[in-house]
Amino acid sequence: MSDTALHTQDPSRDPHQPSQAEVQDAKHTEEASLWADAWRTLRKNPWFIVAAALLVVLLTMAIFPQLFTNTDPRECLLSRSRQSPSAAHWFGTDVQGCDYYTRVVYGARNSIAIGFITTIGVFVVAVVMGLLAGYFGRMVDTVLARTADMVFAVPYILGALVFLNSIEDRGVTEVAGILIFFTWPTMMRLMRGSVLSVVNSEYVVAARALGAGHLTIMRRHILPNSLGPVIGYATVFVGIIVGAEATLTYLGVGLQLPSISWGLQLQNAQPYLQSHPHLILFPLIFVGLTVFGFMTLGDAVRDAIDPKGKK
Repeated sequence: MSDTALHTQDPSRDPHQPSQAEVQDAKHTEEASLWADAWRTLRKNPWFIVAAALLVVLLTMAIFPQLFTNTDPRECLLSRSRQSPSAAHWFGTDVQGCDYYTRVVYGARNSIAIGFITTIGVFVVAVVMGLLAGYFGRMVDTVLARTADMVFAVPYILGALVFLNSIEDRGVTEVAGILIFFTWPTMMRLMRGSVLSVVNSEYVVAARALGAGHLTIMRRHILPNSLGPVIGYATVFVGIIVGAEATLTYLGVGLQLPSISWGLQLQNAQPYLQSHPHLILFPLIFVGLTVFGFMTLGDAVRDAIDPKGKK
């Protein structure tokens, strides 16, 4: 006799109660439909295509700068200091006489790396804390929510200014670590709210009724169905952090020489804003394009995953 027949004849089973297999099938079908619908929506969104194409170029530039220039970014001649853009030097030269186009291309790596490292760190912290707070509630929620409130009360730029100013050697790791410490509460709150919206769903209630443990419910039922809004925000967040790194470095508390980044280029160009505006213009354009790309992509992803939240 087959397992199905045995299961059907089990007198201890409530015929009105869904089986574990039925719960899993319903959940997987709903989840697959959600992501399939989201992908179809994204493919029809021209702004998603524009942002994705722009970010592919910028990420390729950050990972493989040699594809965009054959010049050594540290090959400098003081005799050609602060030259205007020309056929020989498309973006001109900087204060040290380095080819500015090459420096801007190589500056993408550190700026975007900080954006990704910070976002990944914040994502992990926010997902874990938001999942625990939203699922367990009560004391766990109270403690984690109050902790988030205390960190959120300090403006992250101000907090980063104070802490980074006390660090003598500041590199990508140090800047990203401080930004992670001060920027996780917003994403954690979003994750908590997303968990609360699904924690009492039918498939979660059914899983509890079938005796599934907390870890199983969180891993199989809660987490996959609450990540959508967080993923959309995380994409936007990369752009926010790229802008934050440029701001902190411009203010003198971010990356330090001999690192190459857009923020350092903006900082070094500050005294020459009126006499040599190209020194400010080109790194500023690339910061703006990067922030625009990630924010536009994130908005498109968020609207595709959560159309009800679209304004």
